[in-house]
Amino acid sequence: MVPEEPAARILMVEDDAVIREATQLTLERHGYDVTTAEDGLEAIESFEKIHPDAVMLDIMLPGLDGISVCRRIRETSLVPIVMVSARGDALDVVLGLEAGADDYVTKPFDTQVLVARLRAVMRRAVVDPERPSPATGAGVESFGDLELDREALEVRRGGSTVQLTPTELKLLIEFANNPGVVLSRSTLLQRVWDYEWGGDGRLVDVHLQRLRTKIGADRIETVRGFGYKLRA
Repeated sequence: MVPEEPAARILMVEDDAVIREATQLTLERHGYDVTTAEDGLEAIESFEKIHPDAVMLDIMLPGLDGISVCRRIRETSLVPIVMVSARGDALDVVLGLEAGADDYVTKPFDTQVLVARLRAVMRRAVVDPERPSPATGAGVESFGDLELDREALEVRRGGSTVQLTPTELKLLIEFANNPGVVLSRSTLLQRVWDYEWGGDGRLVDVHLQRLRTKIGADRIETVRGFGYKLRA
């Protein structure tokens, strides 16, 4: 018999005991191996111990808040992170995404939506190099001083390697697949975030801001009222 693949490990950081226990049961029913933490410091310790496949991280935590925990994780890991905001406050969401989170949900959340978001971020963590550019037919494409090596899944700027999260890399690959083509927020949400329904344009805006900081602010152009395009 072929051995079953081990269940994906989720680190869930939530200080509300009722929400924590109910969500843990739901995730376990969906086949996940769930480890919980009640505060920021415990979250860091648990993360370093179990090396989870994804992190569900509440923003409002005692001691070390979720934003700080997210930054600490991003210092050493590109693991998918879904932030949880109690208020749905715009500032909380933006700060969480700027700290390196891949997606977010707001309380009270639908558990089916949460499971869908976790599955989506873990799918994005396995980056497919996709097709090479039709123009070059090669695995390495150049856009000015920027190089995208699809086979090695590396990005270089001026010869130096640029560290991108899986979501940022998928975003860049989507633009590289369509050089000079304007892509709307809704298109990017569908192709990069796997959102078959609506979605929050802030996900696109903040990740584009982070990507521009790393690859050059002028590399991706804003076409007002329509979307964004990669300068070919």
